[in-house]
Amino acid sequence: MAVVGTIARAHGNRGQVIVNPETDFPAERFQAGAVVFMEDAGSIRTLHVVAMRMQRDRPVIAFDGVESMDGAEALAGRELRVPVERLAALPQDTFYHHDLVGCRVETRGGDDVGIVSRVDGTAGGSRLIVQGRRGDVEVPLVADICTAIDIAAKRIVIEPPQGLLDLNER
Repeated sequence: MAVVGTIARAHGNRGQVIVNPETDFPAERFQAGAVVFMEDAGSIRTLHVVAMRMQRDRPVIAFDGVESMDGAEALAGRELRVPVERLAALPQDTFYHHDLVGCRVETRGGDDVGIVSRVDGTAGGSRLIVQGRRGDVEVPLVADICTAIDIAAKRIVIEPPQGLLDLNER
């Protein structure tokens, strides 16, 4: 399952929630009739979207069966997920964050940098957080630096500007 958003908080007193989207397609992903999933006490809970509107680039969603502020507040902080096979196809040379997590990062010269632990940012400015030997290393996810990304092999080759790896290690 892939994360498509996180419930930020309740909105109003009728059970609606504000979602921080983790998708480039929030209007389509969270439209009325959509189905998303979340973990609830060790099991998977299915949530049906009955209404959605956008407010300041974030969806305000009403789920079937969540009709009070208390019910909505109980969902705050929960991740919303969908099966990976339901994700939209992406244009060439673009990747879902979950595809990059776990990839081994190495320099063009073959030096091991580490493993991608997460991706921060948005499509307009993302960076790989690479768990290295001496701490986390932040690598901008741009074509000039990340010169080869092979999702099938779980491998990313980078050509970092001088000092980038030293500057970012903590």
